[in-house]
Amino acid sequence: MKIIEFALSRWESILKMTIDHFEIVLTAMLISILMGVAIGILITYNKTAAKVMLNIANIMMTIPSLALFSLLIPILGIGRAPAIAGLVLYTQLPIIRNVYTGILNIDPSIIEAARGMGLTRSKIMFRIKLPLAFPVIMAGVRTATVMGIGLGAIAAYIGAGGLGEYIFQGINRSNDKMILIGAVMVSLITIIIDRGLGFIQKKFEI
Repeated sequence: MKIIEFALSRWESILKMTIDHFEIVLTAMLISILMGVAIGILITYNKTAAKVMLNIANIMMTIPSLALFSLLIPILGIGRAPAIAGLVLYTQLPIIRNVYTGILNIDPSIIEAARGMGLTRSKIMFRIKLPLAFPVIMAGVRTATVMGIGLGAIAAYIGAGGLGEYIFQGINRSNDKMILIGAVMVSLITIIIDRGLGFIQKKFEI
């Protein structure tokens, strides 16, 4: 009960940090999805480019998140910009890989039939390949988004704000309630967004 009373007494600051966290992650994920899908599509046309891009995306994920955010500070300064850039770089692999895998695993006979009907390469991609690969692509998007929400908390170390700031304040003050509330709110955002994306995935699944 004490933690509920504590949360209610500070609901305004908790709500603000929750909104900040959501905005950071949402911005990063919109950019990440657009980039990842575009790159994933392009590399399906070139195996060498695919190998290079997937290796680069793999390497980005091996860099500790805090180190990656810190490396971006000299370029983008402190605050949301390096946080968003870091989240975009960190979440590329699941999206690129799933777009690439989903498209390449489509039955070749379907593509040949589309070519036989006279569809152009771009029409085959957007009318046939992407709709068929959609469930696999959405799985990658969901994985990347869950990662992004969690990593968004670490971005508070570089002044990005969000729920991570509340957690770190709790650590500095040895306040278990602040740490728990911050962690619970991050988990709630993760569950809600993942469920929402899962609903979209099922709704548009072919």
